[in-house]
Amino acid sequence: MASSNLHPHLVYADAQGNIYDHPDLLLLCRRGDEWAIPRPDELMPLPDESEFFLLPGRHAVGLDPETGEAEQLEELAVAAFAAPGHTLTAHPVYVTDPDAPRLPLFAYGAVGFANNRFYVCARKVDSDPRQVFKGIAQHKIRREAERLIAAYPDNRLFQHLMQNCVLRYACPAARNLCLGRYEAPLPVSHVCNARCMGCISHQDKASGICSAPQSRLTFTPTADEVLEVMRHHARNEVEKPIFSFGQGCEGEPLTEAPLLIEVVRRFRAEGGRGTVNLNSNASRPDAVIALAEAGLTSLRASLNSARPEVYERYYRPSGYSLDDVRTSMTEASRRGVHVAINLLYFPGITDTEEEMEALCELIVSCGVHMVQLRNLNIDPEWYPEILKGIPFGPSAGLANFKKRLSGARPGLEFGYFNPWIAD
Repeated sequence: MASSNLHPHLVYADAQGNIYDHPDLLLLCRRGDEWAIPRPDELMPLPDESEFFLLPGRHAVGLDPETGEAEQLEELAVAAFAAPGHTLTAHPVYVTDPDAPRLPLFAYGAVGFANNRFYVCARKVDSDPRQVFKGIAQHKIRREAERLIAAYPDNRLFQHLMQNCVLRYACPAARNLCLGRYEAPLPVSHVCNARCMGCISHQDKASGICSAPQSRLTFTPTADEVLEVMRHHARNEVEKPIFSFGQGCEGEPLTEAPLLIEVVRRFRAEGGRGTVNLNSNASRPDAVIALAEAGLTSLRASLNSARPEVYERYYRPSGYSLDDVRTSMTEASRRGVHVAINLLYFPGITDTEEEMEALCELIVSCGVHMVQLRNLNIDPEWYPEILKGIPFGPSAGLANFKKRLSGARPGLEFGYFNPWIAD
């Protein structure tokens, strides 16, 4: 619970990676270009299964409460990666050296220390425990992955999900498939029709990012391979199975639209139950319509903004536009598909008046049912640079952002994960 008397101290790190709290300086946070102390309603204890990041070439900055001035340290800045289900409300404040490397593609939350614990600028937006693995022994997950590798030796998709996603990257979605629970990932595409600045599976050499956090799928699975994964998951998760095309280790699944349509039709024809979901850039309305008619349950369309210029600067679409995305959402909603926005939230930009107004209009016009408040994984100084020249007003904060959207469309759902939709 937030407290108006809570004033966390600055957290910083030495060159050896040891983390300290400053005895005098207070935590400052960044929302776009604005530096400020955290709002009382945006601080929360750092959730379990969160991580710390040391920020190379970036000097920690705190607030001197006596002078009211920001003070720079020689030591490194520290950020927190909040556990899934939490949305960041602010980024850390620091001063960057001219030769500092661009930060890898993660979400960097402002973190401080008070009352013998760490606090982060974030809010819990989804209580679903599907990506909580506390209490599950790692050797159990490894054992199950190895069992599935042996059980499906000729299924390339199973091999990819177990060997690459579970054993190499510890992907939460793949680990859940391994454990027979919640949502099964179904990557199908190794190409994409967008060149997102923050793509986590492929980066242009010119991006300045040393590497992508994940390696992309290198093959196109057959319908039989995908269906085999779906049938396996349906036998294990019998209460609320979710099957999701569109994962972090692939490109855009709609580039394999005929495959998706065949899989969904065959799965439904053989009596397949559960939520069949598509995580997508929603770039191909005709394919989305065909999938809806084949038995798709839900569509999660990825957006950073409902303003065309902001959208195009980040996604850099090829052969489609934001208008196509809007059409896909509208047509899916008309056909009874649950439509969610995978909103890549960035404090100080997404929660500005210009962005909120455009997003409210899109949500109402396109029949959107849900907004998933996902963190935009990107260097906090790079994203404003990408959008340079586009006007943004002051930050309203996450709480006010949600109120604004709810007012535009009463009953709008908020969350972080793809929901199970009853058959």
